[in-house]
Amino acid sequence: MSLIKVTALEGSKVEIQLGIAKTALDAEVKEVYKKKIVDMNIPGFRKGKAPLTFVKKMYGESVFVDEALNNLLPAAYEEAYKEAEIDAVSAPTFDIVSMDEDGVVVLKAEVAVKPVPKIGEYKGLKVEREIAPVTDEAVEADIASAQKRAAREIEITDRAAEMGDTADINYEGFCDGVPFDGGKDDGHKLKLGSGEFIPGFEDQIVGKNIGEEFDVNVTFPKEYHAKELAGKDVVFKCKLNALTAEELPELDDEFAKDLSFDTFEEYKADVRKKLEERAAGVADRAVEGKLNDQLLEILEVEIPEEMYANETENQVRDYDMQLRQNGLDLNTYFKYTGQTLDNLRENFRPRAERAVKTRLALEAIVAAESLVASDEELEAEYKKLADAYHIEIENVKNAVDAKDLAADVCVRKAFDLVKENAIVTDVAPSTEENN
Repeated sequence: MSLIKVTALEGSKVEIQLGIAKTALDAEVKEVYKKKIVDMNIPGFRKGKAPLTFVKKMYGESVFVDEALNNLLPAAYEEAYKEAEIDAVSAPTFDIVSMDEDGVVVLKAEVAVKPVPKIGEYKGLKVEREIAPVTDEAVEADIASAQKRAAREIEITDRAAEMGDTADINYEGFCDGVPFDGGKDDGHKLKLGSGEFIPGFEDQIVGKNIGEEFDVNVTFPKEYHAKELAGKDVVFKCKLNALTAEELPELDDEFAKDLSFDTFEEYKADVRKKLEERAAGVADRAVEGKLNDQLLEILEVEIPEEMYANETENQVRDYDMQLRQNGLDLNTYFKYTGQTLDNLRENFRPRAERAVKTRLALEAIVAAESLVASDEELEAEYKKLADAYHIEIENVKNAVDAKDLAADVCVRKAFDLVKENAIVTDVAPSTEENN
């Protein structure tokens, strides 16, 4: 036998009482005995030859019981768990109730379970949508960015260096008349005004002509990483080899044609349209966040700590996977950031709590609306996963349980239902004066 009874406890926990037949335990004790006796020395018997009855007399009746129970428990608990029809969110903790009650060993397993949430009125939620206006300055900035991307470098031969030029220079640095390590390079390309070099260095190249040799006098910052140079006055002996400058294209119809538009005005209108769409997308996502907040406010549920801990671990694992995709891992991340695993868990905890609460709220709506995932929706989800990971759809179906995928589909449908029934009012964005 297995399941005896299920008792609800406080804090979204249950106690499962399960039974293991005494005959099954006795048989397993004998199996453990066969494995252990070969290494046991019992006075009066050759090694490995003492009968089980003598071993029990010497070490006690329960000599092999704990190990035998540990061997039988997984299957017994699995059977009882399925019969109990609960949704556990933690590993069970076991305890023995009685060892021989009507030929049955009775045990109890305490486990946290997924709570049954209650949700308030989720239709007709009221939110305001703030869409930031697209200004002429924003349009011009976007166009200027495209213009800069289309710029080409041209060689300068008829004037001195100016800020914004790229200077090809040779240089060698001297501190107290002695060259220092890392202070020399030939053919270095330096964008004047970029701040790449020590403050004051680039300013002293401005006004110099191609082929000219000159000294640049600068002082290293006091907090400079190379301690032997920190705060020191140094001289760089330089030569300007060549100059190039960015040449920006004219903002005209020809520029627009390179971007697949007939006229510049048509291109400009498209820029504004895209910026407006982007602003609307930002506003829509903000609306979704506000609806999510309201769902959490009308959620009634007692959530076991194990659910938060599990989701936190999930997010840590996801972050580790992201790092690995970029050639890193958590240990490397900790090494360079000085963080620890506990720090990371603490950082992810608020997000994990929100994710758990949101999922429970939406699952309550799924139940209330009797939402289901159609075969067509599931097939579309499988295809989406297959395309995303570039693997065969049958492999995805083998790896991803249809029940879990259907649950995810239904949760999304629940949120879509909330959005469709929400009362959204467009308002002007708040300003600092209004705040």
